[in-house]
Amino acid sequence: MTHRQIHSAPVRRLQRLAGLTVLAACAGLSGCVVYPAPYGYPAPVQAVASFDRSWDAAVGAMLDNGLTITGQDRNTGVVSGRRGGIDIVGSVRNQPDGTVRVEFNSSGATAQDPGLIGRVSTSYERRMGR
Repeated sequence: MTHRQIHSAPVRRLQRLAGLTVLAACAGLSGCVVYPAPYGYPAPVQAVASFDRSWDAAVGAMLDNGLTITGQDRNTGVVSGRRGGIDIVGSVRNQPDGTVRVEFNSSGATAQDPGLIGRVSTSYERRMGR
């Protein structure tokens, strides 16, 4: 064996250790940077749902889409509206876990405007800041 063959394994281990040390040092120096929103753009905020806020958004979403409110009972959380031959009923319910469940159902001549229920739902989400 030559001198080079005898010492090559320890030298390679030292080189590998030195390389790992440099890599670890570089990784420790790097980090995540979070930049603030550009001037004029507010940071996104996830709005907290409450019964009152959800109720107002549900009624508003129906009005946004041209429905005439035909009945509303805040105590039971039910609001109903009509546009043409389409009836939409919104239901706002407090859940046991503290969240609020909002649901819209349509009936009647839904073939007249099959996208109406989707537009009401989208309007509700927009009013809730989502």
